[in-house]
Amino acid sequence: MRNAMKVAKWEIKRNMKNKTFLIGLFLTPLLIVGFGLIGSWIGGDSDDSAEGDEMTVFINDEIGIIDELSQYASESGLDFRIEETNVEIGEVAAELEEAEDTAYVFLNEAALNEGVIPVYIAEDVDSFFSNQLAIFQAPILSYQMETLGLTEEQSLAVSRGIHFAEMDAEEITDDGALEDEAAGEDFLAGIVPAAFGGIIFISILFTGMAMFQSASQEKKDKIAEIILSSVTPEELMQGKIIGYFVLGLVQAAVLLVFLVPFILFTTDIPLFEYLFVPETLLFVFIAVLNYLMFAAIFVGIGATIEDVTTSGNFQGIVMMLPFLPFIFIGPVVADPSGLMAQIGTYIPFTAPGVLLLRLTMLDVWPWLEIGISLAIIIVSVFIFVRLAGKIFKVGILMYGKNATPGEIWKWLKA
Repeated sequence: MRNAMKVAKWEIKRNMKNKTFLIGLFLTPLLIVGFGLIGSWIGGDSDDSAEGDEMTVFINDEIGIIDELSQYASESGLDFRIEETNVEIGEVAAELEEAEDTAYVFLNEAALNEGVIPVYIAEDVDSFFSNQLAIFQAPILSYQMETLGLTEEQSLAVSRGIHFAEMDAEEITDDGALEDEAAGEDFLAGIVPAAFGGIIFISILFTGMAMFQSASQEKKDKIAEIILSSVTPEELMQGKIIGYFVLGLVQAAVLLVFLVPFILFTTDIPLFEYLFVPETLLFVFIAVLNYLMFAAIFVGIGATIEDVTTSGNFQGIVMMLPFLPFIFIGPVVADPSGLMAQIGTYIPFTAPGVLLLRLTMLDVWPWLEIGISLAIIIVSVFIFVRLAGKIFKVGILMYGKNATPGEIWKWLKA
């Protein structure tokens, strides 16, 4: 194990001094944050354009509720300046001819009886303004109900309105009451730990894929022969897996150093409150298992290639294995508890990615399925590490050509 750690340190130092690795290490998070800032600026400009300047709303109030309307406008956060006016409807055209960001509203008993309140706006006012006036419905309804002599309780019942909500019959409890799944649930409480695990998942996975090229390049440059004079093939393979795992964590850490302040600066999300929860440990554990499984495969197959540029279809197919979970995205999103989602959870190559996606979407975690899936992944890690060791031991010292699937099969049976 001591020699494996020496190899790991050598891999870390070699890559940390590599200009290409360092550029990618810092350029990727900078690009993500940069595009995020550009998007927020564009969104901010759009919001400013949509909101415009302060809107002056002149109200010809014949029913005496302008104070209530002013209060509602203030509490709603809309940029309205409410002013009372004696301008008649016939004079509005002249008043609006040179006006900007101005509207006239006429409140009287005739308008209330008809259910249509006349609103006249300047030419530069956005059409969305009429929808914003919906905030005045509550005080107007309150006035109408008071006029009709309704009690406070009756007025509250009428103003509350009625809406229809779809319910799942399977969620009915024994006492006949419906469970409110949405109560107390917070979407961010599930997505933030999953996103953190996903960042580690992707970072160390793509770093692990670099081992494929590293093993092949060292073999091509005859560096592997020099290293193997001091360590065994097993120690070399283990050192590479450990070293690139650390490099993946470094990439994830640098990305988070840039990303976390950006999120805290641009949003009101209590990120750390959602992040430091037990679920985060499970997501990180799944990401680490995923890395170990594919790292073993990549380093083993990489040792069978004489030159990356001449790798065959078999090696190319192996490189596509980490992307198999994308096949299950549609079925999992449509039904996280469905048959296809469960099948994806039990296939070694797809289990980590599908499990992360399912746990993000499910309100109640299926712990039995999680346990089975983790057991499958852990067993797969041990099997693939063992098989990769056999392939690496022979393949790293074979020169002149790429190994064929038949030759690899013979090595595995040996």
